[in-house]
Amino acid sequence: MTDKKGLGETVLGWFVVREGEGSAGAADEPSSADDRQPEPPPEDDHDRLTPTSRSPLGARQALRLQGDVPNVVAGTTPDAQVFAQVFTAAQIATEAQQRVDKAVSLLNSLPTDTPKDVRKQIVEASLKAFGIPVDEIIEAAAEEIQALEAYIQHGARHTQNVLDDAGQQIAKLEAQVAEIKKLMDLQLRTQQTLVRASNEQKLRVQAVLEFFGQDAVARVVRQSPKLVDPRGGKV
Repeated sequence: MTDKKGLGETVLGWFVVREGEGSAGAADEPSSADDRQPEPPPEDDHDRLTPTSRSPLGARQALRLQGDVPNVVAGTTPDAQVFAQVFTAAQIATEAQQRVDKAVSLLNSLPTDTPKDVRKQIVEASLKAFGIPVDEIIEAAAEEIQALEAYIQHGARHTQNVLDDAGQQIAKLEAQVAEIKKLMDLQLRTQQTLVRASNEQKLRVQAVLEFFGQDAVARVVRQSPKLVDPRGGKV
């Protein structure tokens, strides 16, 4: 019989621990090795992806998917067809995939309240009737779990690349925004300088008009086709 520690060492990082499993209360109840799940692996940096951090994803990966690995498209959820491509990329034969599907279908067809030992007998008998050795089922299932873990790591690397590229684009855009803001500020200060210098020039010319007097200026303004009322329209 394989104990919990040994099982954990064999498939570390593969199994998904369901909510409620491995609780303190479960330790008080006897269970077989098949019922027990290994402890989840320590949290790695790749589980906390950020645009500015890259983790050594290859440190935990034992399998690299080969060939046509399905793209990890943002906003999509992998389906059965995608996972079939993943298994193919992991060099898992179609026959092996079908064996696992057969075992899953058999398990799902049994009532949930059926005792586990009874379910095991039924499934093993059915597989035997189909001529499928149990060891081949176990091997194929383990291969698929290994492939799925590799796909998770593949997706993590792709996601990190996307985040890194996005971070670089954001940095460039932020630099452009900073330059635009500098230009805006410079243009506003230039306009203020223009107003100040123009008003000083107006005061210089205004001395001439003040010298000839308001009445003379008003008369010339009214008669000139070139001059308009600064408040709008012809004087």
